[in-house]
Amino acid sequence: MNVLEATGLEVRYGDLLAVDDVSLNLAEGETLAVLGANGAGKSTLLAALAGTHPPTSGSVLLDGEPVTRVPAHRRVRHGIALVPEGRRVFGSLTVEENLLMGRYPKRPGPWDLRAVYDMFPLVAEMRDRRGGVLSGGQQQAVAIGRALLTNPRVLLLDEVSLGLAPTVVTQLYDAVRRITAAGTTALVVEQDLDQALRVSDRVQCLLGGRTVLEAPAAGLDRETVADAYFGITPYRQTTSETEE
Repeated sequence: MNVLEATGLEVRYGDLLAVDDVSLNLAEGETLAVLGANGAGKSTLLAALAGTHPPTSGSVLLDGEPVTRVPAHRRVRHGIALVPEGRRVFGSLTVEENLLMGRYPKRPGPWDLRAVYDMFPLVAEMRDRRGGVLSGGQQQAVAIGRALLTNPRVLLLDEVSLGLAPTVVTQLYDAVRRITAAGTTALVVEQDLDQALRVSDRVQCLLGGRTVLEAPAAGLDRETVADAYFGITPYRQTTSETEE
């Protein structure tokens, strides 16, 4: 059974169709990278999965149970955690207070403060600093740690690389690889093709709100992804469609 499964999602902002008939699935311990240019529908898709923007139609299942109409705060209790674009760290709270915000669902699991500090040693060193004085990379590490403290079944990461220096992005994605290697299931929304291909098991590319490419990350060349990313190649059938 898939941990997370979405079928035929359509998401609108008024008359604007942002996500058009998108389906995806995530198996236990798998990492799926959802790629696409600005406006492709990536963040809107994550919002539909996290419950912050309900879909117009389609379904979302978590461990086989429907959560399509479950509000965002209850999805966190069920095991879906979102690291939002822009990090949204509480500037007036200390690093540790920011992290502890992730404990409110009281879900059992391996992630506690010690585990997060072990994963991000620099975060441990800054535990008494206010979130507002941290660099962008430091805030991103805190945002990921806060999500981990919910002990998620699925970790949703929205644009980890946004506004950060390449060396910092590499360090953060090294941590993501360690997190997923420890068994956490993850969906990564990203524009940085190289980082996405490095950490993912599968890739799904969106263009104009629709899926235009699905493939295993292993052996997938950057040019093929870039062509789909910019709409240079026509829609590629998924394996299931081809078999039909």
